[in-house]
Parts: sequence; structure tokens; C-alpha cells
Amino acid sequence: MRRTIIAGNWKLNGTIQETEDLITALLNGESKNDKATVLVCPPYTSLQLAAKLTSGTHIAVGAQDMSAQEKGAYTAEVSADMLLTVGVTYVILGHSERRQYHGETDRLVNKKAKLALAKGLTPIICVGETIDQREAGDTDKVIGGQIEETISGFTADMIRRSVIAYEPVWAIGTGQTATPEMAQEVHKFIREKVAATDSEAAEALPILYGGSMKPGNADGLLSQPDIDGGLIGGASLKAADFIGIIKAV
Repeated sequence: MRRTIIAGNWKLNGTIQETEDLITALLNGESKNDKATVLVCPPYTSLQLAAKLTSGTHIAVGAQDMSAQEKGAYTAEVSADMLLTVGVTYVILGHSERRQYHGETDRLVNKKAKLALAKGLTPIICVGETIDQREAGDTDKVIGGQIEETISGFTADMIRRSVIAYEPVWAIGTGQTATPEMAQEVHKFIREKVAATDSEAAEALPILYGGSMKPGNADGLLSQPDIDGGLIGGASLKAADFIGIIKAV
């Protein structure tokens, strides 16, 4: 049975004090759910504190990105080993904002994912289409190509140790959300695409929905057979909202 993952991507939010306040609120609230893995992904500057605050608890810590390089003259890059030393266990890769604002390609995401897996980190590999691509009827073409490139060279074991997040770019920060049925259709397509590499591994692969999931729509989305959790943006910055999503599992 696939595990359900509720991951909070804090993006460019969370000073040291804000990190402590939010994690404390989550730990003091009803954020524990035996059916779900709960994960927070604060900025690099808060990772060590987040790992310390959550040590021995039900909350895991992830990073929002990592370098494709292990070490060297790469100013401002953060390596997998650096993440491991502060207690990180997950890493988000290929988020649409990294692709849009930093020109990240599927090939680069693939390189990062392979390195993350080699180091023992769990990659959350993001894929998704823009509104223009969806309206042109290219959703399957775009996402299918992203899947092929980002998991190129993966073994069945590597797939089992990974997570994929479908984030319809048109639904991020816009207030728009795919209906549960629309999201399920794409999640099913993703699983079928991964099954071309290994069908059993594809069945074990958690696929998260990353398009403005909130307490009000979480139940409908999470009830779909191929939606295995959420990569939560804005709603993860408010303890009550994040807990509301966790409770929907």
C-alpha cells in the first residue's frame, strides 16, 4: 500500500523565529496522523533548526532544492551532503518556480534526482503544465516528456525510493484548482507512464498533488485512487490550515 505524504513547501518564507513558531504550533496541534507522513520544507537558513525541533517527532524535514554538484567552486549552491548533515531526508526537485525563474531543465532535474538517491535522500520530483499548454491540449505530451526525462535511467528500486508531485502551474498561487477528477486523470497518466519502466514500482510510487490544496478541497482530492498526498504551498504556512489538510487523510 502506498504511503500518503503531506508536504509543506514554505518557499521564500520563514525566518528563524517564524520557523520555530510554526513548527511549535504543528507539534502542539493535531498534526500527527498514523496514515500520513508529514513533512515541512523551510528555507535553507531554517533547516537545521527545523530538524532540531522535529527530532524524534512525527514530522520529517525536506529541502526545497539541492545542487547537482557534490562540491567545488559553485557559489551559493547547497550539496546533498550539506543537507544530510543538518538532518534533511527529503528534497524537492524541479519545482515549476525553479524551472521558470532559474531555467532548470528535465535533464538537470534527472541529474539531481540520481545524486539525491545515491546519497540516501528521497527526491520529490515535480512535473506540471502551464495554462497555455493545457488549453492547447498538450497536458499529456508535456507531462509525459517530463516524466521520461526526469526518471531516465532509473531502476525499479530508484522509482520506489522516489516521489513525484504533479503541480499544474496554472493552479499555483492563482486560487484555481483542478477538480478531483481532473487531477486524478493526470495522476493516473503519470503512473501509467512510470509503469513503462516498471509496473510494480509504479504502483508503489507516491504521486502528490501540488496545485493549491486547502482544507476545503483536500478531502475530495485525497479520496482519488492515484492521489497519494499533497505538496502544499500557501496553506502550509498556517498551522490550522496545514493540520486541516493532514486531518483529511
